[in-house]
Amino acid sequence: MSTTTATTSSIPAAGIEDLRFGLTDYTVFVVMLSMSAAIGVYFGFFAKGKNTTDEYLRGGKKMQTLPIAISLVSSQLSGVAIMSVPAENYSFGFTFIFAVLAMIPTIPIVIYIIVPTFYDNNILNCYEYLELRFNKRTRQLITMTFILNQFLMLPVYMFIPSLAFSQVTGVNIHLINVVVSSVCVFYTMLGGIKAVVWTDVVQAGVMLISVVMVGVLGTMRTGGLSTVLEYATEGGRMDFITGFDPRLRATVWSSLSSGMLLWTGKIALDQSCVQRIVSLPSYSHAKKSLYVAGVGFLVIMFFNAFAGIIMFARYYGCDPMLAGLVSKPDKMMPFFIQDIMGNLAGMPGLFISCVFSASLSSLSANLNSLAGVVYFDYIKPHIRHTEARANGVMKLIVIGMGGYCILGGLLVQRFKSILQTMWTITGINMGAVVGVFLLGMFVPRVNGKVAVTSILFSVIVMAWIIINGQLNFKAGLIRYDPLPNSLDQCEARGLHSILNAYNATLPTTAATTTEPTQVTTALGSNRDFSVYDISFYWYKVIGAILIFVWAIPMSYVWPRDKNEKQNPKLYSPFVRRMINASEPVLEMEELPLKENEKETNGVAQEKQQQPL
Repeated sequence: MSTTTATTSSIPAAGIEDLRFGLTDYTVFVVMLSMSAAIGVYFGFFAKGKNTTDEYLRGGKKMQTLPIAISLVSSQLSGVAIMSVPAENYSFGFTFIFAVLAMIPTIPIVIYIIVPTFYDNNILNCYEYLELRFNKRTRQLITMTFILNQFLMLPVYMFIPSLAFSQVTGVNIHLINVVVSSVCVFYTMLGGIKAVVWTDVVQAGVMLISVVMVGVLGTMRTGGLSTVLEYATEGGRMDFITGFDPRLRATVWSSLSSGMLLWTGKIALDQSCVQRIVSLPSYSHAKKSLYVAGVGFLVIMFFNAFAGIIMFARYYGCDPMLAGLVSKPDKMMPFFIQDIMGNLAGMPGLFISCVFSASLSSLSANLNSLAGVVYFDYIKPHIRHTEARANGVMKLIVIGMGGYCILGGLLVQRFKSILQTMWTITGINMGAVVGVFLLGMFVPRVNGKVAVTSILFSVIVMAWIIINGQLNFKAGLIRYDPLPNSLDQCEARGLHSILNAYNATLPTTAATTTEPTQVTTALGSNRDFSVYDISFYWYKVIGAILIFVWAIPMSYVWPRDKNEKQNPKLYSPFVRRMINASEPVLEMEELPLKENEKETNGVAQEKQQQPL
């Protein structure tokens, strides 16, 4: 099948001159950055606690419930989410909302299965659990995947908001990246976890105000909620796919299951969040904080996801991307904000501050936790440890990673769909991470050897599937075209700037390309089934399932040593009630009695040996 695509020249500024920052917008943006830097200075110099790793990484376990809850919400809302989730719904419909709703079953799983296990074992670094439950090699494998993920994701967290800022200001994108990354490194390095949490609180306020304003003003400018829903329904954006073909790009089932794996992995099994949870004084504080965080996440993410539907309704029949005003979906949100808020002084600046707030929150939390993991797992065993030296090394790690994020932006700018890229990258190992933790908490018969090999099995298989899937994308065998839109209603809806921009484009010579006749698309496939065509939404789920597929049978091939006794607290509370945990408990109680018997016997023998 041959298709013809026409390329267009760059769009002149005429008709979009309003889509630029004003002085008020710059002021709002600078104030936000200054507040973040000021918080770092405050906790670094004026409210400085003891110069210990516990103070730097966990705030001395004296953090408060509400700030931690707000911080957890902020950490899940990177600039990628603020920019790419609306773009996802604009292009492919509202099915992503089920990935958001997956937070509802996730929070009880985190509260009643995972977090109690950490508190019962006094876990401060979630990867410590794997060493206690399995062995050191299991811990090292998972920490390596954590570090790899940080290296892949941190540049993305920082670059995307810089992209948005560049689009509305014209300032060089890499210059922005340098400035904002430097601010983030500054307050994270100085203030530690306290600065991270309290900047998250400020930034969460900015995010909440912004997403609510976008929802309200966007709905009003589009003609009201009924009009938004009418246009979105007519445009197919409210169609929820319930098919079971795993090649369908996004279904209710893939969104729900993948969302549960994602949020479980991010909140309960990622050190950047676990570090904050265990900084609370007790499990009851953690439970309250997680409930509040779950509600806050649902509120903000619902508004954020629905913004994509409002955005589509606004441009239904008059698509800025078809007109050439916007080059890809990830750039739609800044355009939309300038369109609906450009006449309100400071509002575009507030939204761009929201995008940066989300990114700074994610970046700072990950930098702080990454420094702790690298130091305690890979540096501390090889140097003479002192608290002052540890803090100094961790601050150097933060600075080094900040520099890496700036350089990494050079590669990130080449990505097409940021959300799909992130979901794909994390699909390599996040399923394995969640799977091996749940394996440890639910399957007592599994030992360290089985755990290590199950991780390797899952990661290798997922890497093979994903690499071949990407080769299929490159060959044109998989093609996710957005749901259709048009330009035939620009005149009727008064969107003259978009129509004028389209008319001002100069078509160049048409280019003819040949594409395969059998293709897997977002809505179906006419190809024979191939595991490499499976949607990226299923990657995390498959990765977790592979852990159990390998581990359960191999636990019979390599059974646990019958003489090996484990602390029953290493299992989730649910499993502890199901297994007979009396034996290890009795042995722990008997141990001092045996020692007392030895002491008694020793005294008796001494008395017998003493001369009468």
